[in-house]
Amino acid sequence: MNITNIFNIDESVGIPKYRQIINSVCMAIEQGILKKGDKIASINQICGELSLSRDTVMLAFNELRSRGIAITIPGKGYYIEKTDLKFDKQVFLLFDELNVFKEDLYTSFLAQLDNRINVDIYFHHFNYHVYKDLIESSAGKYSAYIIMPATFNNSIDVVRLLPSEKVYILDRLKPDLTDYPVIYQDFGQDVYDGMMAGKELFCKYQKLIMVFPGGKEPEERVDGFKRFCTEWRIEAEIIRSVEKRNVKKGEAYIVVSDRNLVRIVKSAAAMNLELGKDVGLVSFNDTMLKEVVAGGITTISTDFIQMGKTLADMILNHKNTKIRNPSKLIVRKSL
Repeated sequence: MNITNIFNIDESVGIPKYRQIINSVCMAIEQGILKKGDKIASINQICGELSLSRDTVMLAFNELRSRGIAITIPGKGYYIEKTDLKFDKQVFLLFDELNVFKEDLYTSFLAQLDNRINVDIYFHHFNYHVYKDLIESSAGKYSAYIIMPATFNNSIDVVRLLPSEKVYILDRLKPDLTDYPVIYQDFGQDVYDGMMAGKELFCKYQKLIMVFPGGKEPEERVDGFKRFCTEWRIEAEIIRSVEKRNVKKGEAYIVVSDRNLVRIVKSAAAMNLELGKDVGLVSFNDTMLKEVVAGGITTISTDFIQMGKTLADMILNHKNTKIRNPSKLIVRKSL
């Protein structure tokens, strides 16, 4: 297959590259270049010839598969399954950034949708100007708008440009957006509830330390941590990084960033301290990797797969409600 005949990736346009891959496949189907049963070029071939990251191509292929346009045959690759590409609805989905957790949410969301619904996904990367421009340029073009406002506190000035009955807020409960349906994390309560669920484990340490870098991270997590430590009279400290800090026996760390998580694992190993016995370690947002790192990392994590399912139900059934997404403590060797 000649990739350049199928895939058209233009660096100068504002369309995400993964979306350009999907559009290229759909265009090739409409033009009769790709037919049902035809094999699509491999992920490695597309990455190599078009200089794209594997994550970008995988995101595109996962959506093609979720929409029923392509299927996977183990050991052989991806094949065209559907050539009827008419959609009943177009959904605008604006995430803050792409990471493992958002990918789980997105995949779960797509899996619950009718394959006649098309989802365009964008990322603002915590840049308000990008956030504003994406929303403004999308106005009037979609059946539903899913907005992740992240840290922005003046979202209403932009969001009110959209039809109010078509807007859904995701991940954070913002005071200026209370008139819209929302699926949110209660970051402070989630931390407190998670620590209460593992109270006996946390209380065996002499000192609890939250490593909180600030910035894009929700400050409410600090409130939940302080509340637990105050109620149970545990010595507590809040620091921004562990880059120049050696961990000590009797300490337990609650970390936001995976970079600090790795630093603590390495520091403990260098000091011959055993995680879960001499030093405690808790992370946020569970992933498969945290199941195996250092024998297993304990996490306080919202259920991103459930968030995707709830979001799909809200969109499909036009629900105007506010739903707190479930979160829990997942105990592993590190605590």
